[in-house]
Amino acid sequence: MQILQPAEWKKPRGFSHGVVAEGPGRWVVLAGQTGGDETGNYAPDMAAQVATALKRIIKLLGEAGAGPEHIVRLTWYLTSRSEYEAAGAGIGAAWKETLGRNFPPSTLLYIGGLVDERAKVEIEVTAFVPNA
Repeated sequence: MQILQPAEWKKPRGFSHGVVAEGPGRWVVLAGQTGGDETGNYAPDMAAQVATALKRIIKLLGEAGAGPEHIVRLTWYLTSRSEYEAAGAGIGAAWKETLGRNFPPSTLLYIGGLVDERAKVEIEVTAFVPNA
């Protein structure tokens, strides 16, 4: 995949402006993943919920024979700007543990709530796996 980064633009931190994926391959599209664990329980803090959502994403990508390097788009839905900003270090650690040094294009949206009122984050993923 080719990262789109015009030379005159400041390089973004934690995401990229865009990617180009071409050639034969498979698209993987994941439903939004929340921070609820396998039993439906939610941690009370934003960083822990983000960590759980990212682990769920990695698990699902693995089911498709993909990894974080194949992600071409993330869309984040967050219920609180202040909680997100306060959880920065924990979210960064969760990112490093699950996505490593992959920084796909991302959009963050602050919304009034999610379907499960305990959820603080939901993350949608689109990935592209080139044929070998």
